[in-house]
This record gives sequence, structure tokens and C-alpha cells, in this order.
Amino acid sequence: MSSFYDRHILPRLIRCACGAGAIARQRAKVAPRAEGRVLELGIGGGLNLAFYDPAKVVSVTGVDPSPGLRDLALAAPRAEGLRVEVLAGEAENLPFDDHSFDTVVCTFTLCSVHTPAAVLAETRRVLKPSGRFLFCEHGLAPDAKVARWQGRIEPFWTPLAGGCHLTRPVGAAIEDAGFVIDEIQTFYMPKAPRPLGWCELGVAHVA
Repeated sequence: MSSFYDRHILPRLIRCACGAGAIARQRAKVAPRAEGRVLELGIGGGLNLAFYDPAKVVSVTGVDPSPGLRDLALAAPRAEGLRVEVLAGEAENLPFDDHSFDTVVCTFTLCSVHTPAAVLAETRRVLKPSGRFLFCEHGLAPDAKVARWQGRIEPFWTPLAGGCHLTRPVGAAIEDAGFVIDEIQTFYMPKAPRPLGWCELGVAHVA
């Protein structure tokens, strides 16, 4: 059974942290590129909804296991005319047929799922052969000193931050799951502490 903190406090903390200016600027680089029928993994508080282009997007289906975050997503601002559906579920076991979506969007989600490899396998399954996987994730830094600090901080950080991990690789995990990365940007997020701020943003397709 989830605690009061998990049900009522954590969703708002996550929405506040994930809506910070530096993170919002990364979302603004990703969501506008979505086209067709879109699946958003870990829709959270719906912070990407304001950036989708209803002229290019047929619909957005969001999946998230947190009732509190799903409620926030349903109330989140979005462009007029954007069709949005928010469903309960975990990204490791998506309730959709094979090849259902033109675009899958994953922003600041792989850090907190139970099994990233399973999530990426499901992403590959539900994505159309011609579809695109759009991602922006934070994870394991390439600098040894920063990575050591990530390892030290993670045991304390993860329980407080909704299961967020700092030491998960991003690009390598996506490629290992059978994707080809077409574009990638790697950077430390401005003004964020380096152990929390390593990001990889890009576009991939099924190999």
C-alpha cells in the first residue's frame, strides 16, 4: 500500500521539479517533433502536453502508474484541439497492440521505471516500423568523478525522488534494445548539480 507521501506529496514534488525551466526547455525540443498517433511513457504531470503540435498529432495517449500524477496530467495545459487520453499502467507492460503508434515519447522517465530494458522492448513492440522514438533522459555521466558521486548519492536520492536512479545509461540502453539512434545531443543541464544533470536527447528508430 502506498504511503501518504507517495499519494499526495510526491506527485506534486515531481511535477514541480520536472517542470523547472531548464527541464521545460528540453521538453520544448522533443514534444513538438511528435507526429501522428503518439504514446507518451510516464506522462507524469502532463508537462509535455503544452508542447505538442495539434496540426501534426492525431492523438496523445499517456500511461502512468501514479493516480496523483494522472490527475495532474488530465488538468495540465495543452493546445486547443489536442486529443489526450491518460491511462493507468506501467511502461513495462503496455496494453496496446503491436505497431500501434507513429511516435513514442519518453522524457525523464527511464530513470524511475522498474526495468528499463523491458520498457524499451515494449516501446519497440508498439512502435510502427516507420515510427520514431523521441527521448530526453538523465542518467549515468561519462565523467568518472561525476559518476562516482552519482553512485554515492543514488541510495539516498532514489527513495525520496519517486524511484529516480542516477546511474542508468541512456543511449547505450536504447541501442541495446534494438534501436538505431539517428540524432543525439549530450550535455549537462544548465544550473543543475552535475550528478543530477547529465542528459541525452535524441531520435531513434527500430533497427
